[in-house]
Amino acid sequence: MSSIPLLRQIVLRRDPIWQCIDFGERIVAAALLAALSPALIAVALITIILSGRSPLIAHRRVGLYGRELWVMKFRTMWERKSRLRLPHLAWIEYIDDSDGPELKGPRDLRVSSRFARFCRRHSIDELPQLVHVVLGSMSLVGPRPVTREELHRIYGADAGEVVQQKPGMAGLWQVSGRNRLTLQERKALDVELVRKRSPRLYFEILVRTIPEVLTGANSW
Repeated sequence: MSSIPLLRQIVLRRDPIWQCIDFGERIVAAALLAALSPALIAVALITIILSGRSPLIAHRRVGLYGRELWVMKFRTMWERKSRLRLPHLAWIEYIDDSDGPELKGPRDLRVSSRFARFCRRHSIDELPQLVHVVLGSMSLVGPRPVTREELHRIYGADAGEVVQQKPGMAGLWQVSGRNRLTLQERKALDVELVRKRSPRLYFEILVRTIPEVLTGANSW
């Protein structure tokens, strides 16, 4: 891995423009959380009723500089006949699922609810990650956070370069074909996002993400 891309990432982080973008997206994420709070509470309650389990889950992923990051999502996988167990109910269940991402597919039998499929199709399940953006551990745009095993298996020699940028809720591969892309295509687009990082690309991805989320195209 060349030291030049890493040096560029260090310079970009100190760029006043990127510092303003970082501050601005935290404000935007906080505003979105406040505006969407009634809907988020409704999703959480429906999830509790349907699943009988905690509405939020947190997956162990690799964050900025290779640090551990527990990424939050709304639960979308549960048994069909789950029973509500209030004495054992917690808001968040922490899951270390190194193999989980590989099982994901358009006919994933683990997603047994129409409501859950709708949330996944339109990325509603990922809205809790706005909390990570507010806290500064994630960005609105960046490489998707992956497990440590995936990081080295998928990115190989480019892994160290990828983790020099905050993981993001949206990225280049998500607006370029989303789940229909192969792992190698996703890798190429994530590396391109890191190496060609610019304010113009950042805002272009944000704008392109809106119709992707609304239509739910190529998502499962």
